[in-house]
Amino acid sequence: MRVKVLVIGGGAREHALCRSLSLDPDVSSLHCAPGNAGIAEVAELHPVDIMDGAAVADLAVSLGADFVIVGPEAPLVAGVADAVRERGVDCFGPSREAAALEGSKAFAKDVMATAGVPTARSYVCITPEEVDAALDAFGAPYVVKDDGLAAGKGVVVTDDLAAARAHALACDRVVIEEFLDGPEVSLFAVTDGETVLPLQPAQDFKRALDADEGPNTGGMGAYSPLPWADPKLVEEVERTVLQPTVDELRRRGTPFAGLLYAGLAITSRGVRVIEFNARFGDPETQVVLARLRTPLAGLLRAAATGQLAAYPELRWSDGAAVTVVIASHNYPGTPRTGDPITGLDDVAEKDEHAYVLHAGTRTDDDGRIVSAGGRVLSVTATGSTLTKARDRAYRALGRIGLDGGHHRGDIAAKAAQAAQD
Repeated sequence: MRVKVLVIGGGAREHALCRSLSLDPDVSSLHCAPGNAGIAEVAELHPVDIMDGAAVADLAVSLGADFVIVGPEAPLVAGVADAVRERGVDCFGPSREAAALEGSKAFAKDVMATAGVPTARSYVCITPEEVDAALDAFGAPYVVKDDGLAAGKGVVVTDDLAAARAHALACDRVVIEEFLDGPEVSLFAVTDGETVLPLQPAQDFKRALDADEGPNTGGMGAYSPLPWADPKLVEEVERTVLQPTVDELRRRGTPFAGLLYAGLAITSRGVRVIEFNARFGDPETQVVLARLRTPLAGLLRAAATGQLAAYPELRWSDGAAVTVVIASHNYPGTPRTGDPITGLDDVAEKDEHAYVLHAGTRTDDDGRIVSAGGRVLSVTATGSTLTKARDRAYRALGRIGLDGGHHRGDIAAKAAQAAQD
């Protein structure tokens, strides 16, 4: 059955979703609100306050949308998906209560403790005295997490006690936890509140500079698959992390239906959960969807309507995908915006296996595409191997110009080299 789809959001994650949906033969028409300059090439854009549940629901009804996908975390935590469902429109995204799994790290820790999900030992702190005691208990490296949403910038990992304490005291409530050693993995799972369908794992790069130097960001690149990972990793995480979490939330009367994102550390003591998110992650979504061969609309709607148990096994490409993010001048500090972006048409014309996904962009009064945020856009490329995908991504990225823009030069480098050895 062909469907009219409305995607809520305007970042690279939503551009990746819209790109996949635009290639789905079951999608009759595609809309996005508010979207961005890149999404406008594949979907009809509409203005909306994404935090206003009534406004989003009104838009869905006025468009005659069959299905709504809420992309960002803030509207999910605010209950926008609930507002859409209350108007009788199918919606992919957890309820306000279930989205607290991302909206409150303390709540997530409580769910994991009850469900027996392996994670870092932690303390929830409110007072300066509690902060000092927790920092002293764990020692360096210090891991301090703002309890609430912080757009990917609420976590500080540092050996500097003063910096750790300052971040903690700047938050109303923080989670201070032990440092987890080992490589990090992102694993998405589509769930209808009972059945869990894991996607393929990816790895992202949070630090701003090469060799994992510099401050934390929202993500500077990603790749998939992970040739170094245990072949049974996905099965293990589904059994020990994803299914127990979904079962516990259902037991509490707040079933989680949507995209459950587990940020994992593969430690010397086994898999541990770093954090949960309640939506697709950026930039991992770009590489995961680049490899997914199962049509996206039917998969997400099956989750939204409680029909995943009968859904066919997911299909994946045998190759690899690499995404590299271009950030604006001074990101992740206060970014400079309004800089023209050049070379986008060159990528479209000359790079068959690479494409650009927009994040912080807009069209100015002269019709030029200019920067409008910190992470401006990302280049995603595919190939039969990580090395080929990586080479194609950086070749395409080299065609793009952004004054003051910067990117990491080592995305997937170690994994590609290891796969060749």
